[in-house]
Amino acid sequence: MTFESHEYDVIVVGAGGAGLRAAIEASRQGAKTAIICKSLLGKAHTVMAEGGAAAALGNADDRDGWKVHFKDTMKGGKYLNNWRMAQIHAQESADRIRELEQWGAVFDRTPKGLINQRNFGGHTYPRLAHVGDSTGLEIIRTLQEKGIHSGVDIFMEYTVSHLLQNDDGTCTGCVAYNRVDGAMHAFSSKSVILATGGITRCWSVCSGSWEYTGDGHALALNAGAELIDMEFVQFHPTGMVWPPSVRGILVTEGVRGEGGVLKNSEGVRFMFDNVPDMFKGDHAESEEESNEWVRQVVAGEIATVRRPPELLTRDVVAKAINKEVAEGRGSTHGGAYLDIASQRSPEEIISKLPSMHHQFKELAGVDITKEPMEVGPTAHYVMGGVRVDAETQESTVAGLFAAGEVASGLHGANRLGGNSLSDLIVFGKRAGEFAAKRATEVEQPQLDNADIDAAIAANLAPLAREGGENPGKVYDELRDMMQEKVGIIRKEAELESALEDLKEFATRVGKTNPGSSMIYNSGWHQVMDLTNMVEISTACALAALTRTESRGGHTREDHPEPDNGMWSHTTNVIRKIDGDIVINQEELIQPPAELEELLDRVKKED
Repeated sequence: MTFESHEYDVIVVGAGGAGLRAAIEASRQGAKTAIICKSLLGKAHTVMAEGGAAAALGNADDRDGWKVHFKDTMKGGKYLNNWRMAQIHAQESADRIRELEQWGAVFDRTPKGLINQRNFGGHTYPRLAHVGDSTGLEIIRTLQEKGIHSGVDIFMEYTVSHLLQNDDGTCTGCVAYNRVDGAMHAFSSKSVILATGGITRCWSVCSGSWEYTGDGHALALNAGAELIDMEFVQFHPTGMVWPPSVRGILVTEGVRGEGGVLKNSEGVRFMFDNVPDMFKGDHAESEEESNEWVRQVVAGEIATVRRPPELLTRDVVAKAINKEVAEGRGSTHGGAYLDIASQRSPEEIISKLPSMHHQFKELAGVDITKEPMEVGPTAHYVMGGVRVDAETQESTVAGLFAAGEVASGLHGANRLGGNSLSDLIVFGKRAGEFAAKRATEVEQPQLDNADIDAAIAANLAPLAREGGENPGKVYDELRDMMQEKVGIIRKEAELESALEDLKEFATRVGKTNPGSSMIYNSGWHQVMDLTNMVEISTACALAALTRTESRGGHTREDHPEPDNGMWSHTTNVIRKIDGDIVINQEELIQPPAELEELLDRVKKED
């Protein structure tokens, strides 16, 4: 089949916060840059990040600083983070937020006119710069406007199916197809940046949009790059649970940051009974103390008492809700009650949480200014992803970079809320900068037509099939299986069973019949997605089986405690060898003495 050829210095795959920021930076450095995105510009999953972007601006509490942010990030990640990424993120996020402000982002303000900041789980001080509860949308709007005036070419509704490489494995470009008419395109590029987001569509209850099928993870894996920490999947504690048509849609942590409390069916605030030892000194031990914190926050004062236990890290809160449901104290439809109405006035709720007010009113018929929300855990974020260099964001494959959720290292075993949005702009900027720098040092790659033809043949193969299952059926059953066997609570027998199931799913995907049309064929696109979903689900299940402990976003019912031996300083590394997904363990590089001393003090306090 014929294809159209393109040449660029830098190709960015994905148009969310990380992709846009990378493209802006690459273009600013003089690189001829293009973005290839799976959906329409402005539709990126980043818009679903609502509560805020974490940065130690110190506007709401001048005790904050990068060292506190670094400490909180490492503590939240159970010290499995790449310490250098955590340090860079803490040091540079404030500048990236101020940069967005200069580019036109309209953040909420303090009475003094500074960027306002709200409390979020795991953060010592109010740290999240926000725009009501639509922060991601404002960041995308700002970056998009900046990007289209930066000379970046944009290919919308294209799916990148294959990365191209030369004989030594260096990434030289990619093959993509137009989702509207099926036309094939080959891109020669000196650097490729993956900014494709996460994998959460692999679970049936998730907050992820339809694009989140692990495309970038699979592209990197098949190109020979390494994935790390794939067992660590964050189940956000508060997704909608009713009605079934909206199950999993995110309920921002900003509700709890503004004082919302969690109760079970007996009206008990159960989080007081679920504070891990390492967090007990940080959180209120009584409703009186918790209510005083809310009073001080509402009054605009610097809080002098400990935070409510609802602001524990997401892994802790999600497992606590799961426990209440399992023990028969769940809400009417199998979750918990999240109550902001008893804590804040209707005017404050509508002012601070306008999207949540609208979301529940329209989708669930619930007025959150008068009654509680029903919430439960939803697959929300993967801490695992492409292993990258902390400074440059280059993967273990030369010429291939990654930034945002598709990359791994910053968050360790568990991500703090708000760190994702600042992650996108800090490391998106770095990926664009160093990808552009590389483009000045290498010649334009000459693509091998045989490789392009092979990629196109693989893309078209499903259209030639006769008979076979509907890909939509396989898609639904795969997600149900992952929800059941590789969900929030895991055990050996179910993980082993999942790996066997995934072998069968791989066979089934290879026999699905999406029809023969190339035009607006959603079934064909779903087959392509399923191929990636099966591979990445296998990586996740294999890593979850291998890590015989519970830590952060990974909970083993048969190994309920964290292992303070090997697993406390070890990461799972996944790669492909001769077509097979294999796993091995490597020790984490420890931070330098001055940062180790800081973390040692925290651990002793824990």
